[in-house]
Amino acid sequence: MEDISIDFLRDEDINGRTLIEGLPGIGQVGKLVAEHLIHELNAEKIAEIHSIYFPPQVLIGKDGVARLVNNEIYRCDGEREMLFLVGDYQSTSSEGHYLLSSFYLDIAEELGVKRVITLGGYGVGHLVDKPRVLAAVNMSHLQPEVAQAGGISTHDEPGGGIIGASGLLLGMGALRNIEGICLMGETSGYLVDPKSAHSLLEVLCALLGMEVDTTRLLERAEEMEHLVEKLRTTEEARSDEELSYIG
Repeated sequence: MEDISIDFLRDEDINGRTLIEGLPGIGQVGKLVAEHLIHELNAEKIAEIHSIYFPPQVLIGKDGVARLVNNEIYRCDGEREMLFLVGDYQSTSSEGHYLLSSFYLDIAEELGVKRVITLGGYGVGHLVDKPRVLAAVNMSHLQPEVAQAGGISTHDEPGGGIIGASGLLLGMGALRNIEGICLMGETSGYLVDPKSAHSLLEVLCALLGMEVDTTRLLERAEEMEHLVEKLRTTEEARSDEELSYIG
């Protein structure tokens, strides 16, 4: 098995101007957004990526059949010519992050991509009622466009920088003169966060100049809100019991 390999599922009509990355990350925010767009835009899978830098495991499907973990590229046909990079995992090592990001950019260049938009979560360690969408760019001329779409740029958030593919695709993309924008939905980081994903999707759609149905994400956000409320109630009841016991 090669260190990194890609298998294209079709040969024609696979080019794209924009690549949207939504690999797993904090709160699964970027992954939720990318997968929602793939569903709503009826994007078609055009490639599978395998690598020894992914976790050493297989996943079991509903039919009981095992498959190697992989990442995938989808394409939205029509005028937009958008590509989506999604999948099971990011790299398990620092070296793998760099090598995979370089590989993704190689493929992007081959397919004619001029702009990469990476999606992720910004973990703040507490529940957020109104998630902000933080933004970073790899070229200064992109800032007004991102700000107009609702992305918030600050010099001190995120404090530790942007880790993984979402950050490396910007930094390494700049070396290849590929425009890069990162959008990060504010999230606790404790749970899968469709509420943050919905906020991120709104900014992304404004940036892309398009509209999509957000019903499914809103429904998932409401379900998660009920779950969080139950957890809060349970924790409060547990605290009251402990206080009563101590008293």
